[in-house]
Amino acid sequence: MTLFIDRLEHTYFESFKEREDAHFSPVMASRLLDPVVVSSNKLLAEELGIDPDNLDSPEMLELMSGNFMTANIKPIALVYSGHQFGVWAGQLGDGRAMTLGELPVAKSALGEDELGETEVPHSELWDIQLKGAGPTPYSRFADGRAVLRSSIREYLCSEAMHGLGIATTRALSLVDSKTQVYREEVESGATVCRVARSHIRFGSFEHFHYRNQPESVRALADYVVQRHFPQWTEDSDRFIKLFKNTVFKTAKMIAQWQSVGFNHGVMNTDNMSILGDTLDFGPFGFLDNYNPDFICNHSDTNGRYAFKNQPSVGLWNLNALATSLTSLLSSDELIDVLKQYEPEFLNQFRGIMASKLGLEQYQAEDELLSNELLDLMQTNNVDYTILFRSLCDFTATNHTVRDQFIDREGFDQWAVKYLARLEQQRLSDAQRRDNMRAINPKYVLRNYMAQGAIEKAQTGDYSEVNLLLKVLQSPREEHPEAQHYAGLPPDWAETISVSCSS
Repeated sequence: MTLFIDRLEHTYFESFKEREDAHFSPVMASRLLDPVVVSSNKLLAEELGIDPDNLDSPEMLELMSGNFMTANIKPIALVYSGHQFGVWAGQLGDGRAMTLGELPVAKSALGEDELGETEVPHSELWDIQLKGAGPTPYSRFADGRAVLRSSIREYLCSEAMHGLGIATTRALSLVDSKTQVYREEVESGATVCRVARSHIRFGSFEHFHYRNQPESVRALADYVVQRHFPQWTEDSDRFIKLFKNTVFKTAKMIAQWQSVGFNHGVMNTDNMSILGDTLDFGPFGFLDNYNPDFICNHSDTNGRYAFKNQPSVGLWNLNALATSLTSLLSSDELIDVLKQYEPEFLNQFRGIMASKLGLEQYQAEDELLSNELLDLMQTNNVDYTILFRSLCDFTATNHTVRDQFIDREGFDQWAVKYLARLEQQRLSDAQRRDNMRAINPKYVLRNYMAQGAIEKAQTGDYSEVNLLLKVLQSPREEHPEAQHYAGLPPDWAETISVSCSS
């Protein structure tokens, strides 16, 4: 098979295959019936060193639909546990996903890592994982399948997040089929080829901690260090460096979520990446009108994962991870690192929001300026994405953005302060506009957009999926072919309900 199978490595399998504590289970895929390619991510293929022309080949379709008969691969499902909605859920694991192996990819840029240390040259290994290819030992009596509806959402949103510059898993291909899957109704089965730097989660460490297997916690931590931070391998403080990296990267990721109005919807510890990448796209949602109380997950009846709660939930989850590392690090060491989460989150968020306002450097008074604008947006039901994109064109003589506010007097009062702050800079209006357009997206994956693509795809028309893929991979460009997605969402968008099963 002239694809990428011969390049796959099996470091996770080889590292833990002799251990009796079962970090994973070997699995076999169950092929989809009459598979058809919905979409192939040629941009990602190029980044991974895969020939984009091979993505639509019959051989690739067979592989991506779960037919491994001619491929020399060793698929495995990973075990993990976790806290779900704040409650210990015990053993979970890859119930509908299997890792085919790890693909070596030349690292495009080397420099300093998150802790300011010089990285050593090495090839990164990216997990190649197939989601929806049948049951695993961790399926918990379920069928291990994914439906087209949820697969489209994950495929598009993972690329949308990457297009926004946020650390995330990616998606290489999306396959539809005639396999019938039973959820609330009969739906067509689908697979997503998910690509990630790692699928190891906070819950991976929790699993062995709560099974009282400290040696397995250590083995997993050493594996993460060896694979992702080889410059730390011989360091006696490698575990504290690993935890600090997770804390800082998680703080940055959630600050970026908040800055683009992204609500994850199910921030369980089993959905949190040890590398601080956005992981598991289920009942996510992007803000339409700015509403910090927004809850995108219909299953979240208590609003634990509401938009405004994401920063504090991030810290709660990091506390849970810290507990699982107490066999490696002292409580004092863990607490000292955890105390750095909030300052790092605020530093990241304040810097991003200043940039969204066209400010070259954050100053202390800018937080009040930003918060006053957000308060006005909330009370006036102003669309989050459209407002910041429109603000790019704001000048002393162009106040058309004020038309988005019912309370125009309130906006005018804020605009006086904003103009005074802009006058402290030497940027021209055109320079500031360009800077702001480079950070404020014109497009995000709103639920109604995903729903429209889903409804067309369910009739066999995959054109909208591919249009959205193109737009969301470069969401700050104008995209004349997608202007209908740049305006306010239709009224019916409010009726869309997304749950954990979506």
